[in-house]
Amino acid sequence: MGSLLSACGINVKKKKVEEERHLRANDREFNLSFKYANNAIKTSKYNVFTFLPLNLFEQFQRLANAYFVFLLILQLIPQISSLSWFTTVVPLLLVLSITLAKDLSDDITRHKNDNHVNNRKVEVLINGDEKWMNVQVGDIVKLENNEFVTADLLLLSSSEPLNLIYIETAELDGLVSNISILYISGEVRCEPPNNRLDKFTGTLTMRGETFALDNERILLRGCTLRNTEWCFGLVVFGGPDTKLMQNSGKSVFKRTSIDHLMNVLVMFIFGFLAFMCTILSIGNAIWEYQEGNSFITFLPRADGANASLSAFLTFWSYVIILNTVVPISLYVSVEILRLGNSYFIDWDRKMYHVKSDTPAQARTTTLNEELGQIKYIFSDKTGTLTQNIMTFNRCSINGKSYGKSSKKYVKVTKTEKIDFSWNSLADSKFCFHDHKLVEAVKSGSPEVRAFFRLLALCHTVMAEEKTEGELFYQAQSPDEGALVTAARNFGFVFRSRTPETISLVEMGVPTTYELLAVLDFNNVRKRMSVIVRSPEGKLTLFCKGADTIIYERLHPSSSKLMEVTTEHLNEYAGEGLRTLALAYKDLDEDEFEKWKERHHEASTSLEDREAKLDTIYEEIEKDLLLLGASAVEDKLQDGVPQTIEQLAKADIKIWVLTGDKQETAENIGYSCNMLREEMKEIFIVAANTAEEVREELVNARKKMSPESGDEPPIEKSRLLGKKSQVVEDEKVDGEYGLVINGHSLAFALQKDMQLELLRTACMCQAVICCRVTPLQKAQVVELVKKHKKAVTLAIGDGANDVSMIKTAHIGVGISGQEGMQAVLSSDFSFAQFRYLQRLLLVHGRWSYLRMCKFLRYFFYKNFTFTFVHFWYGFFCGFSAQTVYDEWFITLYNLVYTALPVIGLSIFDQDVNDRWSFQYPQLYAPGQLNQYFSKMAFARILLHSCYSSLVLFFIPWAAMCDTVRDDGKDIADYQSFALLAQTCLLIAVSMGLDTYYWTAVNQFFLWGSLSVYFAVTFTMYSNGMYLIFTSSFPFIGTARNSLNQPNVWLTIFLTTILCILPVVAKRFLFIQLKPTINDKVGSNYVVTSFSTG
Repeated sequence: MGSLLSACGINVKKKKVEEERHLRANDREFNLSFKYANNAIKTSKYNVFTFLPLNLFEQFQRLANAYFVFLLILQLIPQISSLSWFTTVVPLLLVLSITLAKDLSDDITRHKNDNHVNNRKVEVLINGDEKWMNVQVGDIVKLENNEFVTADLLLLSSSEPLNLIYIETAELDGLVSNISILYISGEVRCEPPNNRLDKFTGTLTMRGETFALDNERILLRGCTLRNTEWCFGLVVFGGPDTKLMQNSGKSVFKRTSIDHLMNVLVMFIFGFLAFMCTILSIGNAIWEYQEGNSFITFLPRADGANASLSAFLTFWSYVIILNTVVPISLYVSVEILRLGNSYFIDWDRKMYHVKSDTPAQARTTTLNEELGQIKYIFSDKTGTLTQNIMTFNRCSINGKSYGKSSKKYVKVTKTEKIDFSWNSLADSKFCFHDHKLVEAVKSGSPEVRAFFRLLALCHTVMAEEKTEGELFYQAQSPDEGALVTAARNFGFVFRSRTPETISLVEMGVPTTYELLAVLDFNNVRKRMSVIVRSPEGKLTLFCKGADTIIYERLHPSSSKLMEVTTEHLNEYAGEGLRTLALAYKDLDEDEFEKWKERHHEASTSLEDREAKLDTIYEEIEKDLLLLGASAVEDKLQDGVPQTIEQLAKADIKIWVLTGDKQETAENIGYSCNMLREEMKEIFIVAANTAEEVREELVNARKKMSPESGDEPPIEKSRLLGKKSQVVEDEKVDGEYGLVINGHSLAFALQKDMQLELLRTACMCQAVICCRVTPLQKAQVVELVKKHKKAVTLAIGDGANDVSMIKTAHIGVGISGQEGMQAVLSSDFSFAQFRYLQRLLLVHGRWSYLRMCKFLRYFFYKNFTFTFVHFWYGFFCGFSAQTVYDEWFITLYNLVYTALPVIGLSIFDQDVNDRWSFQYPQLYAPGQLNQYFSKMAFARILLHSCYSSLVLFFIPWAAMCDTVRDDGKDIADYQSFALLAQTCLLIAVSMGLDTYYWTAVNQFFLWGSLSVYFAVTFTMYSNGMYLIFTSSFPFIGTARNSLNQPNVWLTIFLTTILCILPVVAKRFLFIQLKPTINDKVGSNYVVTSFSTG
């Protein structure tokens, strides 16, 4: 409705072009004048009045449903229709009803959730208790411990000393944040509603002064208040304007490659239907011209009727009769089996992580079979391949390296871990084995003490001390927690913080530093700084960050120390450790005061605040003095090397996209079996210019494939109006690896070089991109997705992986240390990377196999059904008479053949899960689209044509001039129709290509056949004829025909002849040209029988 009003120019646009939010605390009259959204949310799609019309409108936008309404209209025209209306209405109503019921159930659940949330109570300062939906922008609300945050709030005060609070942002990103408190009694101007969770820009004007507001002063809806008795907050955004709801917008709808192929095939089927109808209508015109006059006596023509008009009407009559070739129930059946296979993923106990109580979850039910076709996996490293649980292992201070090597092949003399009993505030869980470091601290080394002082001051960690001496740190990242804990154990204990101070205990002496500025970390800056004043009044800037970033900002006097530290960093990175460089700078008081004014001006700006702050930060973060470097270990998750090895055997190529140093990434690559010693060569691309990058990529490609041409082998295609440019695979002898850093990757992703990057990288079995940004991750995935005819999967655990997860065909989120943002954006989720092999090699492969079998069988049974009609047209004067009983036509797809194929599509498996792991090569057919493709569809068409010829001409020959065993004639139309439809149903039922029989499959198969015979005898009985004479004309046909031996012999013969070609072809191929699936399947059958 809103979009309609907007299109008409009505004043709905105001909301969309809101450029700035202006509000006053507790002034509802002023705030309501801006018509800001209240705090009610609405995620449901329908109400009582709109459900039926809107849902039906959505359903009739599907081509198949609209087509059947068109058929229904045709059937209401007496001159055209030779079928009763119910043959179309019953299937259409059933399909529409199933979808209506599903959508209704989903929307009722959404309504219940909305009502539950909207009717929660919260205490509002001016009105007392209010329902959430009645809270307005500008209200001040009071929250208590463990309560959900009502709306996006500007924090005013809390029960905690110095107004600090703890929040749990589980619904947003799982981070524990520290929020500074401001007391306000003025006006707030801030950014309009948006979906940026990590950004907020605003100002507070109070008593003539202006103060900056940023993300650290905002409580977001979706968080929960923890360990805080109460707090007060000012509502800034409510309901649909909150950042949580802004992030709940519609995701990009992902469709599988089979969906795209089905759309193409349905268009072909429409064309094929028109072709068949044209042939039959031409036949009718010829027949009317040559033979029609002979029948005028007892079949008089209407005035003006001639052969041409008859042919025209016959065309539309056959459109109705042959409509079964267009699969109306196909889409509903596909949704049912996808849902069933999704439940198998949810219920899989072998993908359940006991420690975190996290089951696997299929968050999207429409992509299951795509899991069986993955060719490229793009993975984050930290938290995805590794545990994201950090331990402080090594450090370099003033050119000296401390800590023991973690390399397995380095022989290390066993040393006792350090006894920290001299430090009453030490963490008992912390382990370190180099006694030289603690001796240096105790001896008063100024550089060592400055190193740990920096770690204790430069961070965003919150300290909680419920009992004296028992400290608990809440860190936004495990890295920070590990570094602050290390400083704590070596005598520099971070005790507490306020917005203005940081309190430490330095070698047993309580010390308070004045916190003057925090220069935040982000993915672009890759560093964090704090400016503090010591108790002696000395101003110091402490900075930590990526070594390349810190090195660019060092004073020339640190050059020699930088060389030694770089050697240590490379050594640490070679061990797979995560490294940071640490530096500091003493500041001049006057210089700082001038900088502080410029900082305040930039921080209170509402336009380009981030860019202005970055410029201000750059001014002061220069001429730094290097202190050293830290190295923390992030261990691999259990089963990662084995999983990657299995996926590689399945010919799945794995690319790791990480922000770590090149050496760290390489080491992890070797540790997890991505990079292997037996690889012919591992190429390193680390150039500084675009031309050098191109040269290195070309050289690598030429080494892998000397015959490779300068121009990429491109396959151009145009499908449904869309142009596509696919880079074909190039042959490579042996396995290669590629490592490329972020600087080189930026050049390689430029438009004129990206295909060169793609060609070279896709020749390699494993690719590692290091020092990459979240945007580059998405660009790499998009490059492969756009130019390779392959299915991609992205897996990650953090907010920086979201863009990559959303870009790939399949997104997988790991619920780990970095929160739920990746999971919320994913299609599938679980707790550990090792579950990926089961998701792909078992569930994915089975889902793909089942879907392809379903489609092959579905098209086979429908084409066979329709082709029998086609052949009958040549024997009935092209009169559009049906070969089957009308009730058989109605129930064929809905009742008689529906359940057996659904049972096959949900339960079938060629080999069990253990054999799927034992032979990962079984995964290959899915990558090559071998089980269902245009060629496979063509084979189905030919098989259906053959089967229909058998099913029509053998019963026709068997019935022609045939008498019963008592001498009575049974060669009538009704007996032939019964025989033809019975032969068809038994032949297609027996043709189910089932590997894995269960009790459910057996019940569905034999139950469906039993229902057919029960319905047939009932509908062809005397009673039904007497009650509904016109609807059930086949009186006595079943009991007169199905008691004859020659009828059953005909049924048996047609069934054998229909199945024989498939069995013969399979036997010959297994003997002469067996595939890996044939070989493994044979072994599996033999083993199953021998163990059974």
